[in-house]
Amino acid sequence: MESGERDESGGAGKGGLRLNKALAEAGIASRRAADALIFSGRVRVNGVVVRTPGVRIDPQTDVVEVDGKRVRFSAPKVVYLLYKPKNTITTLYDPQGRRTIRDFLRGIPVRVFPVGRLDRNTTGLLLLTNDGELANRLMHPRYGIEKVYEVRLRGNLPPEAKRRVEMGVTLEDGFVRPLRVEWIPGGGREETRLRIVLTEGRYRVVRRMFEALGFSVKELHRPQVAFLTLDGMRPGQVRPLTPEERTRLYRLVGLEPPAADSGAQEDPSTSKETRPQARGRRGREIREPERGT
Repeated sequence: MESGERDESGGAGKGGLRLNKALAEAGIASRRAADALIFSGRVRVNGVVVRTPGVRIDPQTDVVEVDGKRVRFSAPKVVYLLYKPKNTITTLYDPQGRRTIRDFLRGIPVRVFPVGRLDRNTTGLLLLTNDGELANRLMHPRYGIEKVYEVRLRGNLPPEAKRRVEMGVTLEDGFVRPLRVEWIPGGGREETRLRIVLTEGRYRVVRRMFEALGFSVKELHRPQVAFLTLDGMRPGQVRPLTPEERTRLYRLVGLEPPAADSGAQEDPSTSKETRPQARGRRGREIREPERGT
């Protein structure tokens, strides 16, 4: 055990919450991302580094810090929807200074993190929340959350390749089969257009499916996740879910919606601060280990 680290054989007692669950419920990150934070030594409890996610804490009495900043356990649970624009990293901090989704979140009054990822040049719907359990369930394949993608491919996909897409493609990390595929006419010889529905998320899974068939994706857009859409929104805009949407989303993954008074959400679109902002130096990003598409 390194100097300054806690003897975790007994933890903080048998009562209380597991540390990783407490961090998730505080909106720091999803459960899996919280595990990664703890393993990497970025979490302290009462001033001592803890590297075991299962250590139990009392959020009311224990002082928990991530990257030197104290965690507040009383933030209301919120869910927002971002229309992610092109050339934007799905991260809260980029050491190379590239544009990130943080640039569009200034109007959100609490700390949130993305539910999954869209890669830099993929546009579309991205959910943001501070509820780690909700995020965990939305990303878990067991809950079968549908994600709709609109795809433009370079070149004309022949009938046999189309059948392979519909039947599923074997990638290096396993087999992937779409729930639905709709071929959109009008691409001519220069491109192929389609709409594809998946219920799982893996790293760049849509792009890799077509690369495996010898085709490259020209444009990729996600207009819908579950029942949520981008209707009426423009790139870079963010809005809170309505109370009805929030209730429906929680129940979709088997969770009880937070009490009405804990879910009051400010609409960033009413603030001038929704404009992209210049970034100064910030602490390290809490990374989500979820895949880009």
